[in-house]
Amino acid sequence: QVQLVESGGGLVQAGGSLRLSCAASGATFTGYNMGWFRQVVGKAEEFVAAVDWSGNGTAVATDRFTISRDNAKNTVYLQMSNMTPEDTAVYYCARGPNLYPRVIDTIAGAYTLWGQGTQVTVSS
Repeated sequence: QVQLVESGGGLVQAGGSLRLSCAASGATFTGYNMGWFRQVVGKAEEFVAAVDWSGNGTAVATDRFTISRDNAKNTVYLQMSNMTPEDTAVYYCARGPNLYPRVIDTIAGAYTLWGQGTQVTVSS
């Protein structure tokens, strides 16, 4: 069974840092772009960050966040720093649909495999 499993969520104080991980089981994401999105109840998914299949190209919604990947471990990471209460959301990782794509998608609909999400709460 193919699945993505996020971990590392939790409660952090404003100004703090958190690192999320997303591990693939039953599947590989070597060759695929990977993305992080977040969602607050009642709102649409919001793009957070994405990394291309090589790990050399990234896109982020804010420079407070950094995305990276370790293909040997089938894991992608999201490092968040200087967090604010507005970062409170459920964070999802997702895998793009195509092998070795030429562009990094920032639209949720472009991703076809999703994890179950991990809650991140930032207290003021």
